[in-house]
Amino acid sequence: MLNKIFQVIILSILSCSAWSQSMYINDTLLVPLRSGEGTGFRIVHKGLKSGMKLEILEQNKQSGYSKILTPGGVEGYLPTRYLTSTPIAKIRLIDANENIRLLQTENSGLKKKLNAITKAHKTLNQDFKQTSTQLNSNSKELANIKSISANALNLDRRNIELRESNEQLRSQLELLQTENMRLKDKSESNTMLMGGGLVTLGIIIALVVPMIRPSKKSDSWA
Repeated sequence: MLNKIFQVIILSILSCSAWSQSMYINDTLLVPLRSGEGTGFRIVHKGLKSGMKLEILEQNKQSGYSKILTPGGVEGYLPTRYLTSTPIAKIRLIDANENIRLLQTENSGLKKKLNAITKAHKTLNQDFKQTSTQLNSNSKELANIKSISANALNLDRRNIELRESNEQLRSQLELLQTENMRLKDKSESNTMLMGGGLVTLGIIIALVVPMIRPSKKSDSWA
């Protein structure tokens, strides 16, 4: 029983909602175009649709009619009250929808540009971080190079001092070698002189000794 009542209530709600749809009256208006200023003149155009853009040729405030020219080149008269300086709501709606479409297209383009700019910003941010890290690394390496360069300069200065000291020692060694050779030559010369003197002394002794030795003949006479 309760299920049947519940079904009836649901059907009632659905039927009410089905009959509550909104409807609109069509705003299309057809205005006849006549050959003169008044309803008694011949109709030259059966009906101009509302929203049509017309060229105003003349306006008569007393009769309340205006002479117009249609886009198709037809001239005629119609009541001025049907004319307005602004487009009708339908045209404005079409224009508004077109503007909305253009704005949506522009918005979509701007979103794409924003996404591209955001990606570029992220890329630049990453590049900046990498560059900062590389810069810090280069700074440390530069400081290390400066320290090594300072040590290298000190080593180079010490190397120059050692080379100069080595040159001085080499010069002293050459002087000592020269002096040694001179002394050696002098020693050899003295040895030769001594040897010559000894030879000469031996010769002298060999000549003198026989002269001072007594002869055997003299001994026999004695």
